Amino acid sequence: MKRIALFVLTNLAVVAVIGLVANLLGVRQYITANGINFSSLLVFSIIVGFTGAIISLLMSKSMAKMSMGVKIINQPSNADEAWLVDVVARLSQKAGIGMPEVGIYEGEANAFATGAFKNSSLVAVSTGLLRGMTRDEIEAVLAHEVAHVANGDMVTMTLIQGVMNTFVVFASRALGYVIDGFLRGNRSDDAPQGTGIGYMITVFVLDLVFGFLAHIIVAWFSRHREFRADAGAAHLMGQSQSMVNALARLGQMNNQDLPNKSLATMGIAGGIGKLFSTHPPIEQRIAALQQAR
Repeated sequence: MKRIALFVLTNLAVVAVIGLVANLLGVRQYITANGINFSSLLVFSIIVGFTGAIISLLMSKSMAKMSMGVKIINQPSNADEAWLVDVVARLSQKAGIGMPEVGIYEGEANAFATGAFKNSSLVAVSTGLLRGMTRDEIEAVLAHEVAHVANGDMVTMTLIQGVMNTFVVFASRALGYVIDGFLRGNRSDDAPQGTGIGYMITVFVLDLVFGFLAHIIVAWFSRHREFRADAGAAHLMGQSQSMVNALARLGQMNNQDLPNKSLATMGIAGGIGKLFSTHPPIEQRIAALQQAR
C-alpha cells in the first residue's frame, strides 16, 4: 500500500502544480476566439498527464526514502541486516533483475518496493514486520516485493496513471470553460471565455476531485497486480505455503494493532474504503494462492 499511496499522492501534487503553473502562465492555446479546441486540449492533457506520472515515477524511490525514513543497508551492521541483503540478492538473481537497494524503516508490519527501473529499485521492510514474523515469512514478503519489481508494476501503474491524468486534465478544463462561461452570463467582457477567475478556480478544484476519483481506477488495477505478485512470490520461493503463512500473519498483526483504521496496511478495508484500497483483502489473496496449487 505504501508504494502506490506515495506514488498517487506525489502524482496528484505534481499534476496540480503543473496545471496551476500552466494556468498562471496563460498556457491555454486550446482556447481560441471561436471557443475551445478539443484536439489541442487533448494534446495538452496528454502532455501534462503523462509528465505528471513520469515525474512521480522518477521521484518514487527518493520520495519513499525521505517520507518513510528508510535506512539503506550499505554495509550490514549485524547478522539480521546481512541476512536481509543476502535474501534480496538471491531472490533478485532468480527473478532476473539487478540488485535493489535494501532498507529498513520504523513502522507497523509492512514492506514495499519502488523505483523507476527494474535494475535500480528499492526494497524496504518495516521494523514491525521484522519483529513479528519468522524468517521464512519475511522471505516470502521479500519475494512478493521482488516480484513487483520483476513484473514492472511501477511502470505499468505509471502508464495507467498517465491515462487517468489525461482524463482528469481534459475533463476539468472542458468543464472549467463551461462554468466560466456560465459565471460570465450575458456580460460583455473583452477577455475571452475560459480566461476568468471562475475557470482557474474550477480547474484547480476539479483537478483534485477528479484526481481522487481516478485513484479508484488506479487502485483497482493495483489490486489485480497484487495477486500476480503473490503468485510471483510463490514461484520464487518454490512453493506457496510461505506466502500463505506470511499473509495470514499480516492479517493477525493488523487486526491486533490497527482495529480502528478504515484502510489497514495490507488492504483490509470495509465499505467505500474498498474502492480506494490498493490491496485486496488478505482472505482473497490466500484463497487465490491455495487454488493455484
